[in-house]
Amino acid sequence: MEEDTDYRIRFSSLCYISDHIGFCGTIKSSPSDFVVIEIDEQGQLVNKATDEHLCKINNILPELNNFAKNPKLDLQSLPFEGVHNQELDDLTRCSDGDQNQQSSLENEGIVEYEISKGEEETADVLDCILDEKTNELLNQFACDIKEKWDSKTELLGPSPEFSLGRIIDKEQRASLHSAVRQKFPYLITVGKNSEIVVKPNLEYKELCHLVSEEEAFAFFKYLDAKKENSKFTFKPDTKKEHRKAVHHFVNKKFGNLVETKSFPELNYNADNPKVVITVKFREKAHKRRKRSLLECQERKVTYTAFTLRKENLEMFEAISLLAIKLGVIPSDFSYAGLKDKKAITYQAMVVRKVTPERLKNIEKEIEKKGVNVFNIRTVNDSLRLGQLKGNHFDIIIRNLKNQINDSALLKERILEAIENAKSKGFVNYYGPQRFGKGRKVHTDQIGLALLKSEMVKAVKLFLTPEDLDDPVNRAKKYFLQTEDAKGTHSLMPEFKVRERAMLESLHRFGMTEEGCIQAWFSFPHSMRIFYVHAYSSKIWNEAVSYRLATYGSRVVEGDLVHLDGDVDNEHFSNSKVHLVTEEEESANTYAMHQVVLPVLGYNIQYPTNKVGQWYHEVLSRDGLQACRFKVPALKLNAPGCYRQILKYPHNLSYQLIEEHDIDVKTEDSYINEATSSLLVSFDLDSSCYATVCLREIMKHDV
Repeated sequence: MEEDTDYRIRFSSLCYISDHIGFCGTIKSSPSDFVVIEIDEQGQLVNKATDEHLCKINNILPELNNFAKNPKLDLQSLPFEGVHNQELDDLTRCSDGDQNQQSSLENEGIVEYEISKGEEETADVLDCILDEKTNELLNQFACDIKEKWDSKTELLGPSPEFSLGRIIDKEQRASLHSAVRQKFPYLITVGKNSEIVVKPNLEYKELCHLVSEEEAFAFFKYLDAKKENSKFTFKPDTKKEHRKAVHHFVNKKFGNLVETKSFPELNYNADNPKVVITVKFREKAHKRRKRSLLECQERKVTYTAFTLRKENLEMFEAISLLAIKLGVIPSDFSYAGLKDKKAITYQAMVVRKVTPERLKNIEKEIEKKGVNVFNIRTVNDSLRLGQLKGNHFDIIIRNLKNQINDSALLKERILEAIENAKSKGFVNYYGPQRFGKGRKVHTDQIGLALLKSEMVKAVKLFLTPEDLDDPVNRAKKYFLQTEDAKGTHSLMPEFKVRERAMLESLHRFGMTEEGCIQAWFSFPHSMRIFYVHAYSSKIWNEAVSYRLATYGSRVVEGDLVHLDGDVDNEHFSNSKVHLVTEEEESANTYAMHQVVLPVLGYNIQYPTNKVGQWYHEVLSRDGLQACRFKVPALKLNAPGCYRQILKYPHNLSYQLIEEHDIDVKTEDSYINEATSSLLVSFDLDSSCYATVCLREIMKHDV
């Protein structure tokens, strides 16, 4: 494994998955040639997340929250005699067996009521927050559960689940929990991080053994609505033992929230006494709940979400600019993913401790720096890396021409390349921008130093100059020669915010090991962990090249595969990863797009074939054989993840732009195009790189 760095970098760029000829061209002639638009977790382009869509959700959510606290259905003044409404009609349509029961209950004098405004809002929220397909699947899941219960079929094995997906906004999550439970009281919702999972409500089924289904349906709606000072009354009952069982059930399951009492019904008959059970919320529970809500509101931190548009600017530079203008620190900003510098990019961001009004006030100031903010609104939490579905790209490739010694029609080569990319995908390398393309010191080298706790070395690597004679690199040269942090800080241009922050810290704490640790803390956590991830990414790239060179594009024994096939992010658990057996290799059980390789961390498993051995040799080579991928001094932990070897572009389309169709502004001047250009548009899953996809299409480095 004693191979030099240059060879390893070249080796990692050798592999392609398809064998078409490709073509030549240049990208990023100007920032406007490379437009990147983030796709949020709801599948919406963040530059199209119009105020109209946001207002629709925000107008419904407060109303639904009011409904959750004050439901329109007033059960306080009515002895319960059963319920008949549209929701129950939908519920009973799932099973023919309910029709006779419904008719007989109507003959007993069921109290009917109209659909309340709150129930209409429940449907609106489900329609607004959930996409049409998820809404349909939720209704089908609910119907399937009811059918199984009505047919007396036991739910064998683990309780069935249905995921509504990840809902980032806390307010939307709370409203969705309430809306689902109000519409389907026989289901419960469970939160897993920001994901909402729906399951059968086994307590509902248990109550149905004691009371009618209509009573159970209305009781759980009442319970979930939590209307203060309200009461719920079960049907009159002559059997003491049965009433005792109902009392016992309610107090055992919900005794910390409600209390039950028995009263003779209004038209009391001594010969045939009927007693009703009334349920009401405990006062203390409500007082505690009120206080905690008030305390939460007092402690609540302001979070403002917005879409950031930047042009020809590093993301961290844009954040630093915003931080200075708003009087906050860079770590107050959160985002879902990093974006290119030489491009026009749109991405979602959230800033803490800043009101929407304050952010709107700086719009004009930052425009001249190539930064715009819009879709500004209040949210309840920050963003996390990976909280996006992917990115949309509109890219212009200029100076099109055939590969050397290729005499075929250029249009044919382009069509062939596009079709191959659609059908065969591309090798899912991390792009060169993750490592600092063209720089003397790559980000992965800094990450390796941090993993080895070589803090002074990591600082010096970060401040290593390029072979350029400009103010930034002159300042860096001065620092490496003198280690004079204060003098270097005075030489460093103001726009280099990260470098200046580190130098300020070094001046304060010194160039000792401890001083350098403090210097790294001048960066937010997301920047510190970025360097560690860069090292893991570089090793993953090398591992893919080794895997494809060793076994080609077939699934072999000892490979790791993702059991769910294609996934749109890297963060899935070890339980979803399977080790391919000899029998499965022979039977071609799995396809190549299911093969994953581990991105280094403390919570991963390795392949058991030659690739696993390769990983261990590389870690040994880099002095990390005992590394746990934790840097306690910097509060960094890298659990690792799994990344698919192959990925596919979605919605891939192209258009040839004939000569003289457009003028393009480069950084230096205007150029009138005299050759054909290609506009290519596609979507990629999160953590995929457009330059890597283009490399596969064009068959040359871009």
